[in-house]
Amino acid sequence: MIKKKGAVLLTGLLLASVNGLALSSSASAQGSERPVIEVRDDLPRHSYTIDVPVTALYDEENRDKLLALARQIAADTNADLSTYDIQDDNTVQQFYGLLGSVALLESDWQTYLDYLEKRKALESKEANRLTMGLAGSAVAQTELNGSPSEEAFAETFQNMVTALPYKTVEANLKSLKGRTEILSRALLMGSLESNYQPVVDRNGGEISYDIASSLVGASFTLDHFLDVSDAINTVLSYTIASNQVEKTDIWSARQVVLDASEAVSPVVLAVWDSGMDTEIFRKTGQLWTNEKEIPDNGIDDDDNGYVDDVHGIAYDLDANKTPDILYPIGDFPQDENELQLLIKGMGDIQFNVDSEEATAVRQQLASLPQDDVQEFLESLSIYGNYSHGTHVAGIAAEGNPFAQLLVTRMTYGHETIPERPTLAAAHRGAAMFLETAEYFREQGVRVVNMSWGGSLRGIEAALEANAAGETPEERKAIAREIFEIGDRALRKAISESDNILFVTSSGNSDNDVRFDEFYPSSYEYPNLLTVGAVDSAGDETSFTSLGKVDVYGNGYEVESYVPGGNRIPYNGTSMASPQVMNLAGKLLALHPELTVEELKTVIIEGAEEKDISTRTIRLINPKRTMELAGKP
Repeated sequence: MIKKKGAVLLTGLLLASVNGLALSSSASAQGSERPVIEVRDDLPRHSYTIDVPVTALYDEENRDKLLALARQIAADTNADLSTYDIQDDNTVQQFYGLLGSVALLESDWQTYLDYLEKRKALESKEANRLTMGLAGSAVAQTELNGSPSEEAFAETFQNMVTALPYKTVEANLKSLKGRTEILSRALLMGSLESNYQPVVDRNGGEISYDIASSLVGASFTLDHFLDVSDAINTVLSYTIASNQVEKTDIWSARQVVLDASEAVSPVVLAVWDSGMDTEIFRKTGQLWTNEKEIPDNGIDDDDNGYVDDVHGIAYDLDANKTPDILYPIGDFPQDENELQLLIKGMGDIQFNVDSEEATAVRQQLASLPQDDVQEFLESLSIYGNYSHGTHVAGIAAEGNPFAQLLVTRMTYGHETIPERPTLAAAHRGAAMFLETAEYFREQGVRVVNMSWGGSLRGIEAALEANAAGETPEERKAIAREIFEIGDRALRKAISESDNILFVTSSGNSDNDVRFDEFYPSSYEYPNLLTVGAVDSAGDETSFTSLGKVDVYGNGYEVESYVPGGNRIPYNGTSMASPQVMNLAGKLLALHPELTVEELKTVIIEGAEEKDISTRTIRLINPKRTMELAGKP
């Protein structure tokens, strides 16, 4: 399943265990005699059965059923850890996190802490390692001290937070504080119900390891986190207020703005995304136009297979051609302005910005009934899809009056339960990839931005959600067949467009994109750059995926346009990737003779190396890169 990679705010927070399942991605070598697992798909599949509604698992009378499920998962997890040499610290860390969640369910506090230390030992991001399991650790320590009370928890938690290097962990602490302000039992239960109950119903009570793990992980939030969330908020509010030190913004000094009076070349940049509000870029003179097409006459005037492709092309959710180049927002209870304010408020809460929008969101979530959660989540998702391409386009064109933005819309689903993947749909999607690349070549596109991606795991989850396949192994085989149809086509689309530089976001899952087989971010091609995200100070974000990242850009609170022309900040690798496209576009405007190889090389060589933990990353530096390229 194809998904965007930016502006992810709420759903992921609700479905993750709040005891801190921070992930890592460097490979581990544990021995040579066990079967080696080099990609996630080679792990065995496990399934479980529940005979009560998902939310009923957390009722006291069903505690034994939740514990039984947890112990089954723990047995399978331990068996996999002992049987296989798993070459991905991220996956091993997830397994330890699951075992820690089971220990919490059983009130085995010391075992939880032991697994937490194992997880930390595998974490490559310093901020994530330092803040991993903060709340769970404070709960366990308070219980072990023999005085479990909210006051004792607050004191223990305060001591832990005070001992942390604030500058390193600031973003993570602000994000945790934000969770305390939006999470409620109704919100979490509504999310679990809307995401998993249909799957349980369609599969006769059978669920996969991934869903079962999420259900067990949620027990920490319901059993402990919600009870101490006020204390966590109080401690973090005081800590944040006491450390009001602004991080140095490294990006403003690195930016380059081209003068519209310069005698340089226009450059065609394709934003392959959810479409865009063309009126914004028409006003700025940055919109590509097909002069051979007559607008809005319903005719393919230039006989290229696309009707009314005046500013680009579009495909709907079924990968069929459509003349509508902006993602349709559809009918929702909130109007577009309400959704925009809601998205901004969610972001402000997550990053500790005290705004009117944040206050309004807190009030709305505090009173949101469980039955309304699905509609709320889907509203957020559809506005995110609707605005994503326009936001990305604004970043790509910033400071470059010679950018000519070519719209290329693909369509992401917004429903909590996705449509069923099929071979027929996979072939249509494959055709879309190939046709789109051919269009790029025909229109003289020099750079393409792809702030989206797909994965084998996502397809398998969608198959499970739709009860496809008689067994987990059959579902695995179907997912592989569907995945490879799209994967082969996208690889061909990129490799056959060797005069175009493709720029893609790494992803927001803090995972190894190679181990999890994410496309296109895991690809290695001479005309492809994968971009990770750092914050305003150049520090690696907690969410950015790893494994194959060429350069990093700012993916934290990046302001750009949304449809209608307002500007709001979004977060994610989706926002980092178009900054690299922006740089490439400026280089080509000044140096149109650059080959793809030369363009990619100067971007990488112009980037600044930064040592973090056991790795070295490269942060783009537009000013330095432009100097390396020289004057035209």
